[in-house]
Amino acid sequence: MKKISLLLLIALAGFMIKANAQDQKAESFTGATAHKKHYQAVYQLNNDDEKVIKATLKNINNALEDPRLKGKLEIELVVHGGGVAVFKKDKPYEQQLKDLQAKGVILAQCLNTMKERNISKEELFDFISFVPSGNGEIIIRQQEGWAVVHP
Repeated sequence: MKKISLLLLIALAGFMIKANAQDQKAESFTGATAHKKHYQAVYQLNNDDEKVIKATLKNINNALEDPRLKGKLEIELVVHGGGVAVFKKDKPYEQQLKDLQAKGVILAQCLNTMKERNISKEELFDFISFVPSGNGEIIIRQQEGWAVVHP
Protein backbone atom coordinates (compact mmCIF):
# COMPACT_ATOMS: atom_id res chain seq x y z
CA MET A 1 0.00 0.00 0.00
CA LYS A 2 2.86 2.36 0.82
CA LYS A 3 4.42 1.63 -2.60
CA ILE A 4 1.17 2.49 -4.37
CA SER A 5 0.77 5.70 -2.36
CA LEU A 6 4.38 6.66 -3.10
CA LEU A 7 3.90 5.98 -6.84
CA LEU A 8 0.71 8.02 -6.90
CA LEU A 9 2.47 10.86 -5.09
CA ILE A 10 5.37 10.79 -7.57
CA ALA A 11 2.96 10.72 -10.53
CA LEU A 12 0.96 13.62 -9.10
CA ALA A 13 4.11 15.65 -8.49
CA GLY A 14 5.25 15.02 -12.08
CA PHE A 15 1.88 16.06 -13.42
CA MET A 16 1.91 19.28 -11.36
CA ILE A 17 5.42 20.16 -12.54
CA LYS A 18 4.42 19.60 -16.18
CA ALA A 19 1.20 21.62 -15.77
CA ASN A 20 3.14 24.47 -14.14
CA ALA A 21 5.68 24.49 -16.99
CA GLN A 22 2.86 24.64 -19.55
CA ASP A 23 1.21 27.52 -17.68
CA GLN A 24 4.50 29.43 -17.65
CA LYS A 25 5.00 28.74 -21.36
CA ALA A 26 1.45 29.96 -22.18
CA GLU A 27 1.93 33.13 -20.11
CA SER A 28 5.17 34.02 -21.89
CA PHE A 29 3.93 33.32 -25.42
CA THR A 30 2.99 36.52 -27.25
CA GLY A 31 2.62 35.20 -30.80
CA ALA A 32 4.89 34.60 -33.74
CA THR A 33 7.52 37.16 -34.64
CA ALA A 34 7.39 38.69 -38.11
CA HIS A 35 11.03 38.34 -39.20
CA LYS A 36 10.42 38.85 -42.93
CA LYS A 37 10.30 42.26 -44.57
CA HIS A 38 7.22 41.39 -46.65
CA TYR A 39 4.17 39.15 -46.26
CA GLN A 40 1.39 38.36 -48.72
CA ALA A 41 -2.09 36.99 -48.08
CA VAL A 42 -5.04 36.27 -50.33
CA TYR A 43 -8.45 36.29 -48.66
CA GLN A 44 -11.12 34.13 -50.30
CA LEU A 45 -14.76 35.20 -50.09
CA ASN A 46 -17.31 32.91 -51.70
CA ASN A 47 -20.28 33.40 -49.40
CA ASP A 48 -23.08 35.99 -49.51
CA ASP A 49 -23.91 35.69 -45.80
CA GLU A 50 -23.73 39.20 -44.32
CA LYS A 51 -21.97 37.90 -41.21
CA VAL A 52 -19.29 36.17 -43.30
CA ILE A 53 -18.77 39.26 -45.47
CA LYS A 54 -18.46 41.55 -42.43
CA ALA A 55 -16.11 39.08 -40.72
CA THR A 56 -13.91 38.86 -43.82
CA LEU A 57 -13.61 42.64 -44.13
CA LYS A 58 -12.91 42.91 -40.40
CA ASN A 59 -10.28 40.15 -40.58
CA ILE A 60 -8.49 41.97 -43.39
CA ASN A 61 -8.46 45.19 -41.37
CA ASN A 62 -7.21 43.32 -38.30
CA ALA A 63 -4.33 41.82 -40.28
CA LEU A 64 -3.41 45.23 -41.71
CA GLU A 65 -3.40 46.73 -38.21
CA ASP A 66 -1.44 43.90 -36.55
CA PRO A 67 1.67 45.68 -35.22
CA ARG A 68 3.87 42.76 -36.31
CA LEU A 69 2.69 43.08 -39.92
CA LYS A 70 2.09 46.82 -40.16
CA GLY A 71 3.69 48.11 -43.35
CA LYS A 72 4.84 44.61 -44.35
CA LEU A 73 1.59 43.09 -45.62
CA GLU A 74 0.17 42.87 -49.14
CA ILE A 75 -3.41 41.59 -49.36
CA GLU A 76 -5.72 40.56 -52.18
CA LEU A 77 -9.42 39.88 -51.65
CA VAL A 78 -10.59 37.30 -54.21
CA VAL A 79 -14.35 37.16 -54.55
CA HIS A 80 -16.23 34.37 -56.32
CA GLY A 81 -19.48 32.48 -56.00
CA GLY A 82 -21.90 34.07 -53.54
CA GLY A 83 -19.20 36.46 -52.37
CA VAL A 84 -19.98 38.68 -55.36
CA ALA A 85 -22.58 40.30 -53.08
CA VAL A 86 -19.82 42.34 -51.42
CA PHE A 87 -19.09 44.15 -54.72
CA LYS A 88 -22.71 44.86 -55.70
CA LYS A 89 -23.72 48.52 -55.84
CA ASP A 90 -26.95 47.77 -53.98
CA LYS A 91 -25.06 46.46 -50.92
CA PRO A 92 -23.68 48.61 -48.07
CA TYR A 93 -19.97 47.78 -48.39
CA GLU A 94 -18.72 50.52 -50.73
CA GLN A 95 -16.96 52.68 -48.13
CA GLN A 96 -15.37 49.71 -46.35
CA LEU A 97 -14.03 48.45 -49.67
CA LYS A 98 -12.71 51.87 -50.65
CA ASP A 99 -10.99 52.13 -47.27
CA LEU A 100 -9.35 48.74 -47.79
CA GLN A 101 -8.30 49.68 -51.29
CA ALA A 102 -6.78 52.92 -49.96
CA LYS A 103 -4.68 50.71 -47.66
CA GLY A 104 -3.41 48.83 -50.71
CA VAL A 105 -5.78 45.85 -50.74
CA ILE A 106 -6.40 44.43 -54.22
CA LEU A 107 -10.12 43.79 -54.80
CA ALA A 108 -10.56 41.04 -57.39
CA GLN A 109 -13.83 39.65 -58.76
CA CYS A 110 -14.08 36.31 -60.59
CA LEU A 111 -15.37 36.72 -64.15
CA ASN A 112 -16.56 33.09 -64.21
CA THR A 113 -19.00 33.88 -61.38
CA MET A 114 -20.30 36.90 -63.23
CA LYS A 115 -20.87 34.89 -66.39
CA GLU A 116 -22.55 31.99 -64.54
CA ARG A 117 -24.83 34.34 -62.59
CA ASN A 118 -25.44 36.73 -65.49
CA ILE A 119 -24.03 39.72 -63.58
CA SER A 120 -22.79 42.72 -65.55
CA LYS A 121 -19.86 44.93 -64.56
CA GLU A 122 -22.32 47.82 -64.31
CA GLU A 123 -23.96 46.10 -61.29
CA LEU A 124 -20.65 46.17 -59.41
CA PHE A 125 -18.56 48.99 -57.97
CA ASP A 126 -16.44 50.60 -60.66
CA PHE A 127 -13.25 50.55 -58.59
CA ILE A 128 -12.78 46.76 -58.39
CA SER A 129 -10.56 44.54 -60.56
CA PHE A 130 -11.42 41.35 -62.40
CA VAL A 131 -9.70 37.98 -62.74
CA PRO A 132 -10.66 35.20 -65.18
CA SER A 133 -11.18 32.67 -62.38
CA GLY A 134 -11.27 33.15 -58.63
CA ASN A 135 -9.99 29.64 -58.04
CA GLY A 136 -7.24 30.17 -60.59
CA GLU A 137 -6.18 33.38 -58.86
CA ILE A 138 -6.00 31.62 -55.50
CA ILE A 139 -4.02 28.72 -56.97
CA ILE A 140 -1.52 31.07 -58.59
CA ARG A 141 -1.12 33.18 -55.46
CA GLN A 142 -0.67 30.13 -53.27
CA GLN A 143 2.03 28.78 -55.57
CA GLU A 144 3.72 32.19 -55.39
CA GLY A 145 3.90 31.78 -51.62
CA TRP A 146 0.89 33.85 -50.55
CA ALA A 147 -0.97 32.70 -47.44
CA VAL A 148 -4.54 31.70 -48.27
CA VAL A 149 -7.13 32.84 -45.73
CA HIS A 150 -10.74 31.71 -45.89
CA PRO A 151 -12.63 33.26 -42.97
